[in-house]
Amino acid sequence: MCNLACSGCGKIDYPKETLQKRVSVADALRAVDECGAPMVSIPGGEPLIHKEMPQIVAGIVARKKFVYLCTNAILLAKHIDDYQPSPYLTFSIHLDGNRQRHDESVCQEGVFDKAVAAIKLARSKGFRVTVNCTLFSGEDPAEVAEFFDMATELGVEGIMVSPGYSYHHAPRQDVFLGRKASKELFRGIFSRRKNRPRGVKWSFNHSPLFLDFLAGNQNYQCTPWSMPTYNLFGWQRPCYLLSDEGYADTYQSLIEDTEWEKYGVGKNPRCDNCMAHCGFEGTAVNDAFSNPLKLLWVTLRGPKTTGAMAPELPVEYDPAARYTPASATITAIPVAQVKRVNRDAEVSTESR
Repeated sequence: MCNLACSGCGKIDYPKETLQKRVSVADALRAVDECGAPMVSIPGGEPLIHKEMPQIVAGIVARKKFVYLCTNAILLAKHIDDYQPSPYLTFSIHLDGNRQRHDESVCQEGVFDKAVAAIKLARSKGFRVTVNCTLFSGEDPAEVAEFFDMATELGVEGIMVSPGYSYHHAPRQDVFLGRKASKELFRGIFSRRKNRPRGVKWSFNHSPLFLDFLAGNQNYQCTPWSMPTYNLFGWQRPCYLLSDEGYADTYQSLIEDTEWEKYGVGKNPRCDNCMAHCGFEGTAVNDAFSNPLKLLWVTLRGPKTTGAMAPELPVEYDPAARYTPASATITAIPVAQVKRVNRDAEVSTESR
């Protein structure tokens, strides 16, 4: 369930009876124990709607796992006293840009101001706070850079940023960035990173090599199992973003029985334009451990913003299988024009 209907979201397009269901405290904590990951991200919909979310978070924190509770912050002021500040708990506030851009993205006026107020409130109460930002077509690198300045000056610990994934069930597909456009956008943003007004220095909640990948300097393949997803239906195959590929009953089955070779850039047309952190941050971290000198060099100089980009991975499937022809133009559509559609009639029996 969510209290917003964002233009680029493909996560809440389900029948009402599905959206009203909740993962129980027991099932959530069982999944945490079963997987064993040191960090748990709780996205949505909107997690603060879940009446037992404080118990879920407390149970994860008691296990000394790091929790990133992702929220649009509309309800944070109402529920913030249900949570206790902890080094293990971070509120990750959704902000997609400045006031106009963010409110257009979430299709509701006033949400930006509520989110900013919630950030200030959470910090005043001693909570760790980050922001997560999704970028879509039509972004102005200078405006994004100014937004990063603003977010940094709010005192957040870090910024998580990623190009929007083109969810197959999102209301419109033409608000999403193509792969080349994403790299050019991030080069434009990162080229403005130094000598910011007022001496602001951006801090990202990412590894340096992932940022270098966003700028087109690394030709990484996705590592979808690095951030496994558990929800109402079980363990989602193969990743957080592809929602129509089935589910596993156990984490072990997810890892051992998923046909991982079917997914990734050049392997599956639905993966072609994806540069999301949930698949590529794991690859970047693995590369960092394998190549510490490269990590050191990129950390010191930052992402390269000029010169040739790394070559794309080869396409291994029939190009005719793509949802969108390879020659199609990515059109910038104002997100304010995007309307949500109802998917009740087309939900698969598997999702039910």
